[in-house]
Amino acid sequence: MRVTQSMLSGNLLRNLSNSYSKLDKLQEQINTGKKVTRPSDDPVVAMKGIGYRTDLNNVEQYSRNIGEAYNWLDTTDGTLDTIGSVLQRANELMVKASNDTSTTDDREKINSELQQLKQHVQNLANTRVGDRYIFSGTKTTTAPYEEGVGYDTNLSDPSFQKSIEIEVFDGITLQINTTPIELLKDIDQMFEQISTDIELGATGTELSSHITTIDNNMNKLLATRAEIGARQNRVELMDSRLESQEIIATKRMSENEDVDYEKAIVEMTTQESILRAALSVGAQIIQPTLVDFIK
Repeated sequence: MRVTQSMLSGNLLRNLSNSYSKLDKLQEQINTGKKVTRPSDDPVVAMKGIGYRTDLNNVEQYSRNIGEAYNWLDTTDGTLDTIGSVLQRANELMVKASNDTSTTDDREKINSELQQLKQHVQNLANTRVGDRYIFSGTKTTTAPYEEGVGYDTNLSDPSFQKSIEIEVFDGITLQINTTPIELLKDIDQMFEQISTDIELGATGTELSSHITTIDNNMNKLLATRAEIGARQNRVELMDSRLESQEIIATKRMSENEDVDYEKAIVEMTTQESILRAALSVGAQIIQPTLVDFIK
């Protein structure tokens, strides 16, 4: 087979072009830190990357949902804790009021404070997260209590007492709301009855019966808070699981897409040496002219 000068030149240029392409790809990998910058570089790596990135995006969304769950549950628990403090203070006042040594004037003062506590609970009943009422069941835009009207009786309808659930993991949902509307109404009626009895001049023995009512409402409140606490614990467990899942997804995506800098730098150095050698040899091949051959 006869090898011509044009064949040598063509092979040289083609090999030089391939070397430049490989060097350019290695430089791009080092600059971007990624094995591929376009799907055509490695379709398998690109497709795996899409899957890992989807997993990571899902984890991030679930983490945002977890944050919303924390907000609702912590706000609910904090509000009920405050109501518990109100009931505890009401219990102290009723112990004083039921004492036969308390005068009518003393009981009127106690009644005045009890009514302030009642109003405080009514205000707490309208606690919101953002623009949504947390104690209104599924009617989150409706205030449970309205001044001059009282508690919304419609909220007692089972259709409005359904749970509000949020997805905290793939296929796993968690209830974030609590619907203690009946308990709030009982507390309101309790304060109302206490006020009526004091105004009618009830005896200490008669007033002492309200202490039992306060204790019963406190027990209901504690039971509700216990259920919320259980959900808070579950949210914490899911949060820890999501953190682990995020680390795993990030690691997998990094192993799939991120370039091995040491390997890439060595390959680029080798490719540069090959390119220099090719240019040096090429200069010797392309240099001769027809005049040089005639000589």
